[in-house]
Amino acid sequence: MEKKYFAPSELIINEDGSIFHLHLKPENLADKVILVGDPGRVALVASHFEDIECEVESREFRTITGTYHRKRVTVVSTGIGCDNIDIVLNELDALANIDFETRTEKDQLRQLTLVRIGTCGGLQPYTPTGTYIASIKSIGFDGLLNFYAGRDKASDLDFEAEFKKQVKWDSQLGNPYVACADEQLTEQIAQDDMVRGVTIACGGFFGPQGRELRLPLQDPHLNEKIEKFSYNGLQITNFEMESSALAGLATLMGHRAVTCCMVIANRLAKKANAGYKNTIDGLVKTVLDRI
Repeated sequence: MEKKYFAPSELIINEDGSIFHLHLKPENLADKVILVGDPGRVALVASHFEDIECEVESREFRTITGTYHRKRVTVVSTGIGCDNIDIVLNELDALANIDFETRTEKDQLRQLTLVRIGTCGGLQPYTPTGTYIASIKSIGFDGLLNFYAGRDKASDLDFEAEFKKQVKWDSQLGNPYVACADEQLTEQIAQDDMVRGVTIACGGFFGPQGRELRLPLQDPHLNEKIEKFSYNGLQITNFEMESSALAGLATLMGHRAVTCCMVIANRLAKKANAGYKNTIDGLVKTVLDRI
């Protein structure tokens, strides 16, 4: 069978041989990848490396590859939102699984291990500020996975249907999807000191997460319904903005992924920790030790 050819308009390669947005070359990428939103957090993660082999920066995408306890690790900043995860995951997968010389898919799949370290808003009494949450399922309000073939195969359709039923979901908001983290990787990273949670990945920080400033909300009671949701012993534990796209795309591509977040605000208690940057290093160190 003839291999699929990826045209220059679809796979954009810079003149120096690097991928378009990330400016990484295939040899720069490790099998173990940590994703962070904030470009400034890349340096925090890399501060634990024994050595650094490459450092690249382009727009909000900053990358450092180095060694941590004899493990080769790449840390990449994604910026905010599932749209950026779409860019980062597709470009990382291309670096791993497309031959840049022939522009065709490699014969052997190179599977990446992807752990996102982020921050989130807690939605339950047992998720106060400082809690670590590993997202076993992520409900995507962003709609990203709906644009890819195989969307249903990468989603928990029963959970999706029950969620829409319980919260009386308005179809005007688009169709949410429920992506699952890699079970083995979740156990490896979360162990016995992280809450296994269900996360909602929102397409914005304000209205989509039920924050109301000057603009009124389409459904001012949506957060209350989300907090009360329960299915098969699972509740929705937190809000963030990237986990669904990461879990969904990784599943479709054949990679392993999980999101681990530290709660910096509890929406139920209406409390927040604006100084979280001084404490998130604990989560960084935990993930580095376990990845």
